[in-house]
Amino acid sequence: MGDILGRILRTTGILFFGLTAVMNLLGGIGTTCAAFLTEQYSNYMILVDDGLQWLYQGLVISTVLIALVGFWVLLTLIKGKPGTLRNGLIVLVIGTILAGIQYYFSQQLFGKAAPANMKFYINTATLILFLIFFVPGIRQQVDPPHHQPNSDNDNLFGIAAISMGVVTITTPLWAGPSHTFQGENWVLLMLPQLTLAGIILITGGIFLVICRIFTSDLGKIPLSSTYPVKE
Repeated sequence: MGDILGRILRTTGILFFGLTAVMNLLGGIGTTCAAFLTEQYSNYMILVDDGLQWLYQGLVISTVLIALVGFWVLLTLIKGKPGTLRNGLIVLVIGTILAGIQYYFSQQLFGKAAPANMKFYINTATLILFLIFFVPGIRQQVDPPHHQPNSDNDNLFGIAAISMGVVTITTPLWAGPSHTFQGENWVLLMLPQLTLAGIILITGGIFLVICRIFTSDLGKIPLSSTYPVKE
């Protein structure tokens, strides 16, 4: 029972962490127009007027960097290396602070914070989840001191990849309303890249899951069988 609970908790943590890393990356890239191409978009000129363009430029760079570090931590989580919960917690604390700063200033400057608010919410939710993982007893289930990688890694890789791919490929749907100016959806400018990345993640994830199932079934089939010989 404890082993099953540990797997459920680990899988949940990996899924949340993967989605958080994707949201941070997409959020960082999505803020590029406001931070570095401000003069081309009149509704963002308030950043220049208030002298806060530097802040958003810093948020872009730091958010993308923390997202990339998050992907590295995600791989170590999936591989089951001991001590990775600590690294994950550090990444989530930094990511939540960065998302909170952008959430606050976007609300103050533009009167709306989407999708920065979504990025803040998912960072916060994942941070709370990882804090729960540090509760004595629960941590032993999620991050045992001598945890060894198991045969479920391919499934975890696959499930995480599929989830991240779905978030990526559907970006125009959930981020489009907040990135529409004068009837033009700015997210569509990156539609080819988002679609390609989403397809690769989803296809790769499905491939890993299928391979895991297939190899598991093959492992149960004896390589040779002995049949009685009729004389």
